[in-house]
Amino acid sequence: MTPLAEIIDNCSYLDDWQDRMSYVIELGRKLPEMPEEKRTADAKVQGCASQVWLVTHADSASDPILTFEGESDAHIVRGLVAIVLSIFSGKPASDILKIDALDLFGRMGLIEYLTAQRANGLRSMIKRIKDEAGRRLSA
Repeated sequence: MTPLAEIIDNCSYLDDWQDRMSYVIELGRKLPEMPEEKRTADAKVQGCASQVWLVTHADSASDPILTFEGESDAHIVRGLVAIVLSIFSGKPASDILKIDALDLFGRMGLIEYLTAQRANGLRSMIKRIKDEAGRRLSA
């Protein structure tokens, strides 16, 4: 997975929206493929026009570290999944709840280039991850 700092840095050098979308697609290509058996109805993110699956793993700490696997059937959305995983994966649940991912996407210059459907899908992914963090933290 590409580190978030590297993604932010790379986006800062890309002035053209086509270059940024090409970079997002490239990030999606680097995302490890999710095995078919993990693409279940429970893993599917509701509210996305494309198919998106997220699987959560957590340790047993009181403030568990969450890691995520993700997949999409659409190239740009797969790249957005890769960025979302870079933002949230490997962090304690309490930190995940504090992260403003939409602000990060805005600072990377990506949010304004998303269609309404993709932006809604992105919000659905973020909500799913934050809901999972809240659930794991209160368990």
